[in-house]
Amino acid sequence: MGKTFIKIAVVYFAIGVLLGMTMGMIHDFRFTSLHAHVNLLGWVSTAVFGLIYSVYPYAAETKLAKSHFWLHNIGLPVMMVGLLCESLGVTAGVPIMIVGSLAVVVGTLIFMVNVLKNLNTSSVQRANQDFKA
Repeated sequence: MGKTFIKIAVVYFAIGVLLGMTMGMIHDFRFTSLHAHVNLLGWVSTAVFGLIYSVYPYAAETKLAKSHFWLHNIGLPVMMVGLLCESLGVTAGVPIMIVGSLAVVVGTLIFMVNVLKNLNTSSVQRANQDFKA
């Protein structure tokens, strides 16, 4: 799960850099908010999720991690489409943005629960618990 998050993070990074460069070249900064969200929620947050799941592989193996992954990586692109529409003045963008944002928020809360629940559980401890059961 950690590697998958990191791979997706670098895709968001490339999108964010290309969007920023394009805005600068054409001197049109309507998409600044989109650029910031792609960089923060796409590149930075997704990379941090990947690093945490790489350091704590037991947390990455849970159903919580899988739910977090899908909510974040479906919700974020949906949110970005809504934000793009809003930036272009399309009023239908707001409900789309809300739906995507809610998925990202729920995924983030699931990530928080997963980390708080599993951060102290090492793979060795978990293997011992599974062996005793």
